[in-house]
Amino acid sequence: MGRKIEIVEVGPRDGFQNLCDYIPAEEKLRFIDGLVDAGVTHIQVTSFVSPKAIPQMKDAAEVAKEALARHPGLDFFALVPNLRGAQAARDAGLKKVSNVISLSESHNKANIRKTHEESFAELDKILEALPELQVSVDVATAFGCPFEGKFPTEKLLAFLDVLYKKGIREFTLCDTTGMANPAQVREIVTKVREAFPDATFEAHIHDTRNMGMVNTLAAIEAGIDKVQSTLGGLGGCPFAPGASGNTSTEDLVNMLNEMGYETGVDVEKLVALAREEKAKIPGIYSGHLLNMPVSV
Repeated sequence: MGRKIEIVEVGPRDGFQNLCDYIPAEEKLRFIDGLVDAGVTHIQVTSFVSPKAIPQMKDAAEVAKEALARHPGLDFFALVPNLRGAQAARDAGLKKVSNVISLSESHNKANIRKTHEESFAELDKILEALPELQVSVDVATAFGCPFEGKFPTEKLLAFLDVLYKKGIREFTLCDTTGMANPAQVREIVTKVREAFPDATFEAHIHDTRNMGMVNTLAAIEAGIDKVQSTLGGLGGCPFAPGASGNTSTEDLVNMLNEMGYETGVDVEKLVALAREEKAKIPGIYSGHLLNMPVSV
């Protein structure tokens, strides 16, 4: 095929965020170094959130500054829930942030303690105060919510239209608890790309029901060129019941490379790194290759 698919590693944020035991900044940076060595150039290195809410991210500024110093020129970014987080990310040297807003208002209140209107107002503050930042929006629960169930696609389109009119042109469609199925993914991706042809969409699919790979592939086949995953499949949203694991980066890269897509990522290096991570950091891992006894 030869089609280029961009792998976006979000493990340093989504993989680590709900782990109870603190991972030292240098350990986090070692895994970022390993990802870069394997060929990953798009990495969500941390999240600038309240340490009271997510203690694991208390070293966000340190991790971001050092990652940028070690690997200048790569696409490093952070998740931010508000203006304060965006300002901290900017001060740490990042030029790109993801603001997260849930399609489900119930999940939005649980995740960032805001109504939709409050989140939209906060996004306006970020865009006005920090015009130098590249701002994308992670649309959490885009494929379904543990509190409210699944939504008609028209609700998502209307939600995206509000953000689009504010000037947002980069979106990540997030299957926060792994509720999606391939047919739903194809329908949603097709419709949002038709409705917003000049916008860029990424997919972030959790693997709760062993659907991460097929749903990510469905998104790619529907036209998405950038997909998010975590090393080893580690992670899950701490504010969404049932969000257990992410789609494994090494499994995803292996599948895409085998199918003839161009990822530019060395799967054997990823597997070795995932095994090291699993040995050192306890957590829920959905990856399969990291458990294989032989080299891939």
